[in-house]
Amino acid sequence: MNKVKLLFVEDEQALANIVKDSLESRNFVVDLFYDGASAWQSFHLQTYHLAILDIMLPKIDGFALGKRIRQAAPNLPIIFLTARSQPEDVVKGFELGANDYVKKPFSMEELIVRINYQLGNRRTNREEHTLLQIGHYQFHPGNQTLSINGKTRNLTHRESEILKRLYENRNQVMERNTVLQELWGDDHFFNARSMDVFITKLRKYLQEDPALRIVNIRGIGYKLIMP
Repeated sequence: MNKVKLLFVEDEQALANIVKDSLESRNFVVDLFYDGASAWQSFHLQTYHLAILDIMLPKIDGFALGKRIRQAAPNLPIIFLTARSQPEDVVKGFELGANDYVKKPFSMEELIVRINYQLGNRRTNREEHTLLQIGHYQFHPGNQTLSINGKTRNLTHRESEILKRLYENRNQVMERNTVLQELWGDDHFFNARSMDVFITKLRKYLQEDPALRIVNIRGIGYKLIMP
């Protein structure tokens, strides 16, 4: 079986080398770069299974690099590393197509778990061809698309995962803490605010069908109400 190849971009060289060595000790192949421009150049020459990007990078910052990678490789998992702690920064990363967000300082075990989760999720998504009917909308979880009246919207990974869980629990309560644990790794207030932003976006996306509603169930979670 071929080894998993990672694109890793981190400008703190001491940290970068420690993480690279730790990943390689766990049988990953790691291409390490200290700036976004070098990583972007390599991206066109190599095939990667996952990208780990620091946000504060020289030449091309992590957000810009992540956006370029997402446009070039829609299904490649992207994990951002950051010391930033503002919810709007997290939301911006997810809007650009990030699959996960790891805050510094982090443990290697945490990073490994998140990498393995994304690699496993990617394999699952490749096998997922089900088209779900949500009111007048057609939702394709595998392709992360939502369509109505001939118009198709590309969803981010996080939007697609939340909508899928809402559909699976349709007309029942989707517990907030469960989703936060599954998608964010914890249910801290910082992540809860980020989830609220995604719920607001999904409400907007579904507004062309007035029979659909996402309602707050105070202190518990959300409910997708549909015929």
